[in-house]
Amino acid sequence: MIECEDLNQEEIIKELCLCNGLSYEMIGQKGSDTSKLEMFFSGYPRIVGLSLFPNLTSLTIVAQDIKEISGLETCLQLKELWIAECCIEKIGGLQECRNLEKLYLYYNKISKIENLEKLFRLEVLWLNHNAIKNIEGLQTLKNLSDLNLAGNLISSIGRCLDPNEKLERLNLSGNQICSFKDLTNLTRLRHLKDLCLNDPQYKTNPVCLLCNYSTHVLYHLPYLQRLDTFDVSAKQIKELADTTAMKKIMYYNMRIKTVQRHLNEDLEKLNDRKCKLQKLPEERIKLFSFVKKNLERELAELKGSGKVHNDRSNNNKVTELEKSKNGETVTEEPSLQQKIVTKLNALNERVTFWNKKIDEIEAIYRIEVKQKKKSHSLLIPFLLIELETVGNIHFEEGTRSDDWFNSCYELILSRFCTWDFRTYGITGVKVKRVIKVNNRILRLKFEEKFQKFLDNEDMQDSESYRKMLECLFYVFDPEVTVKKKHLLQILEKGFKDSETSKLPLRKEAVILANSLSMCECPRIEFLQQKYKDEKINSFEHELFRHGILLITKVFLGQSVQARDQDSISQANYPMLNSVFIPRKYLLNSIMGQRNCDCSVRQCKWFVFDHDLVLPEYIVEFEYITVVKAHSLFSFNVILEESKKSSERSLLSQDLKFDDEVIKMDPRIKPRPKLISLDDKTILSLAKTSIYSHIVSLNLHGNSLSKLRDLSKLTGLRKLNISFNEFTCLDDIYHLYNLEYLDASHNHVITLEGFRGLMKLKHLDLSWNQLKKSGDEINVLCKHTTSLLTLDIRHNPWQKPATLRMSVIGRLKTLTHLDGVLVSEEEATAATKFIAGTKITQFSLLRHSSTKEERPRILSIWPSAKILTQISKSGPHSHLNGNWYLKITALNLDGQHLFEITNLEKLENLKWASFSNNNLTKMEGLESCVNLEELTLDGNCISKIEGISKLTKLTHLSINNNLLTGLEKHTFDNMLHLHSLSLENNRITSLSGLQKAFTLIELYISNNYIALNQEIYNLKGLCNLVILDMYGNIIVWNQENYRLFVIFHLPELKALDGISIEPSETECAKDLFGGRLTSDMIAERQGHSNFTQMQELNWTSSSIRTVDLVPVDQFRNVCNVNLQNNNLTSFSGLIYLPNVKVLCLNYNHIESIMPRLKPQTHLTNRQLLYQKVPSSGYGQQGTAKINRDIMSSENLPPIMHSLEVLHLGYNGICNLIQLQLNRLRNLKFLFLQGYDRTGKT
Repeated sequence: MIECEDLNQEEIIKELCLCNGLSYEMIGQKGSDTSKLEMFFSGYPRIVGLSLFPNLTSLTIVAQDIKEISGLETCLQLKELWIAECCIEKIGGLQECRNLEKLYLYYNKISKIENLEKLFRLEVLWLNHNAIKNIEGLQTLKNLSDLNLAGNLISSIGRCLDPNEKLERLNLSGNQICSFKDLTNLTRLRHLKDLCLNDPQYKTNPVCLLCNYSTHVLYHLPYLQRLDTFDVSAKQIKELADTTAMKKIMYYNMRIKTVQRHLNEDLEKLNDRKCKLQKLPEERIKLFSFVKKNLERELAELKGSGKVHNDRSNNNKVTELEKSKNGETVTEEPSLQQKIVTKLNALNERVTFWNKKIDEIEAIYRIEVKQKKKSHSLLIPFLLIELETVGNIHFEEGTRSDDWFNSCYELILSRFCTWDFRTYGITGVKVKRVIKVNNRILRLKFEEKFQKFLDNEDMQDSESYRKMLECLFYVFDPEVTVKKKHLLQILEKGFKDSETSKLPLRKEAVILANSLSMCECPRIEFLQQKYKDEKINSFEHELFRHGILLITKVFLGQSVQARDQDSISQANYPMLNSVFIPRKYLLNSIMGQRNCDCSVRQCKWFVFDHDLVLPEYIVEFEYITVVKAHSLFSFNVILEESKKSSERSLLSQDLKFDDEVIKMDPRIKPRPKLISLDDKTILSLAKTSIYSHIVSLNLHGNSLSKLRDLSKLTGLRKLNISFNEFTCLDDIYHLYNLEYLDASHNHVITLEGFRGLMKLKHLDLSWNQLKKSGDEINVLCKHTTSLLTLDIRHNPWQKPATLRMSVIGRLKTLTHLDGVLVSEEEATAATKFIAGTKITQFSLLRHSSTKEERPRILSIWPSAKILTQISKSGPHSHLNGNWYLKITALNLDGQHLFEITNLEKLENLKWASFSNNNLTKMEGLESCVNLEELTLDGNCISKIEGISKLTKLTHLSINNNLLTGLEKHTFDNMLHLHSLSLENNRITSLSGLQKAFTLIELYISNNYIALNQEIYNLKGLCNLVILDMYGNIIVWNQENYRLFVIFHLPELKALDGISIEPSETECAKDLFGGRLTSDMIAERQGHSNFTQMQELNWTSSSIRTVDLVPVDQFRNVCNVNLQNNNLTSFSGLIYLPNVKVLCLNYNHIESIMPRLKPQTHLTNRQLLYQKVPSSGYGQQGTAKINRDIMSSENLPPIMHSLEVLHLGYNGICNLIQLQLNRLRNLKFLFLQGYDRTGKT
């Protein structure tokens, strides 16, 4: 047998020599220095005899029956190897070929890329036409420049090619790649010049069938020279791809801002409602606090007098005579004191009650905010997916007018059984939102497999097909809350890669149900048990009233009922597409005695092929329950206006109880209110004549707004100024012995001037108007170094969420804040918190990136955020002397910064974001002259400053701040500024933007812009295509606001989040085109003071109508020249009272008064103009039929001051129609071009 094999091997080697023109005998005797061998088509069934060719550098074996790679151990010099069109099943035997540079293994049966780790010099690798499923095993091939994996079974790219940085040519045609997002992994291959995904020689990758495929690839891979065998090196091609991508980004940025705005509006409504509901409890608390402080003052005075007259606490001896004389006092004073104490206790109980009401409202508010945010939480990710997939995944929100919306609604109602939900108190279900999912790639997969099944079955009966298609609900894992990330994965990639459950069953099949209860009841039970175990707030259970359903289109195919003894897997049901389990066989807690037959039809389905389950609709719903849901909009509380009907309210008893407590004895008589304070009053109140003896001063409940010379009260320890009219506390200074200060219930807006209170231990600033936490904490830090207790509740703080930590972290002596003990753990956490509010070297390194170019990804997020997420510098990198010069991106969002510092050396910083901090000023950026993007959203900035040197800025965002205006010349030197976002501020004017000529996007919604003239500040911005002014006063102040803006800014493509239609542009031209208005004159003059005008000169401007309002402001105009326009009448000029000279040559004047034609003869344009006051069509006019029969002398005179009238070259043919007799004081009339015959 061995001899036979040797003989066979010898024959093979002879054939090898013969085919390459070599002598077998010579090689056997002397060896060979041959460097190249080739064997084609047959005669070489296995690789043998290569030891005879030690100098071999190139070996080509094509179309042989070779099943494995072997016999290459001696080919140490081999640089090029072809084993193509053979039967190779595994890559191996190449370990010694370490000089190999080119390897061609195409048209084999290889299923895995392996055993190439030692081929470090490999530059070319062709593995096309195999059965490879994954890109792997290439990580050590650093020199690889040409990779061909076409015609395999590869479905994803991932990060597998990241190590192959030198790759220049890549062919992945004829695979199963289907995701745009997956293609973006190729952006890390910076040397890639030739990419093939749709080579004509191979089947098409599914991704190539998607819309905008070429645009997507060319945008993300700008260095490509060839794509799918086509030359794409032309600059115009790249620019077109870039422009298209930027338009998409701008469009989706606009839509996302619109979604965010709608959410903010909803949250604002909730907040307004909360404030209204809390108004009554707050008023009650204020009332009780006022009465309490009155009583406390009485009690203090009572105790003070008791110490003088009858101080029993010191055991002083009192004679019987004194006792008899003061017997009444002795018996009554303790009684009065006891009454005061009793009433104080009752008042405290009422305050506690109303505080609890406030807390309840706050709790419900938070739940509703949480639910509202949750409801909106999917909308922005949906838009981002649309952007990333360039519209190939599209989400559409339905309305009642959509048939599919109603079908979904009916489907859910038909599959809801009240009996199943009775134990949870659920009586019905209400659909809140239905979103249709249009995933082009998943649909193509579904339809392809479905068609393949039909072709194989050769089924002719269409009814049979229909029975196999079903709409079912996807069953989420009940123990996992429907995670947004998981749901988005399903909608984007389908069910195959999205199963995150630990249950192996979910990897075997997609679990579905045809009943709402089978999806939802396990979830409800799990949540109920969770809340019970964790003792969660009673209102938290409201959250499971709301749920999400995923409706899928399913091809059930061949299906049977599952067998009890077999686990559910494809292996146990090899010939089937799905199995089902009827509800009656499922063991769960929701079974029981029923009065309906729903359970007979209810089933759970298990579909084995994930691609045959297509997600189609997302439904957000709410359960209708026996117990009414807690809601701010159904909260039963008595508002001020409903007090008359308080008997019918749930709180009427509480209000009565309040009144009873207020009326309890003793009832303190009101004291006269002090408006000002002088020395005499102070001494009188203190009952002493020496300032230094005053230890306590109670000024509660007056109308004081100023305090005079308190610093002379050197012995003052306790001061109460609650319930007064103070707006600041700058009169309270240098009271070095003051230990207690109550300044609650005032109107204090700042602590500036509050100083020299080093012994102050107790400070009450509650119920004031303090806003700027940073400024106020700084004052307290500096001037109250011994503070133990501080109360700052019920102030409109700008950043309330972090207020407590900020205060505790800065005021280290505090033991109590807002009536709550400061624990040691809390103090430690606060100290750590404060340490993190400063920009340090560590934070710079931790939150920065050194990437020199912005990644080319389709995203609307700030570049700083994208870059720092993709590649962080890391805390230990770049610690050489110039590490700061390498930082290009910095993302310090949400770091609670109070100021921007330590950026002086970041000269190469291009992208920076400081959103959601406590910044009050735009300082510290002066040195960052290379900044291109700057984001400062969600701070407390009131003025745009400190950025005049940032001339390279392209994007600037300062949303959600306190800006009131745009300073002049701020944007004049920003010659690259494309996007400016100033939403949710207090801006009143657009002046300052006149020279921002490069602006493309301007977002300035929810500000205080009110006047039409503000739009004229944008008329010179010819590049502006997106403008958002939603929520400004001008929107409802200006009639036809939208058309007004469209007319004056003709380059706009979108306004207030809505695309501008061509029909709107035409309407705007019809309504505002050719109108001479006061705004136009003001724009030309630069002011709107028309009373000084004497001349009006507006020639050759296509004016059709004159509409100058208010007319009285033009009373001094005496000379008007409107020559060479399109007027058909005097229009609004007839209302100018003092015009003496009127020149209307070269118009189309038919009559002085605008003519009113019968309605049936009016064009649409003329009908439109009838609605405009003083337009050229019929305001103030008389119908023609009446005017013709009316004698001219009966018409009232007009324009009493007109003396000179020029009507030359107007084509006038009928002087009677002109009604010149109404111009009673006319002295000169010029009618050049008039012909009495009717010819001109």
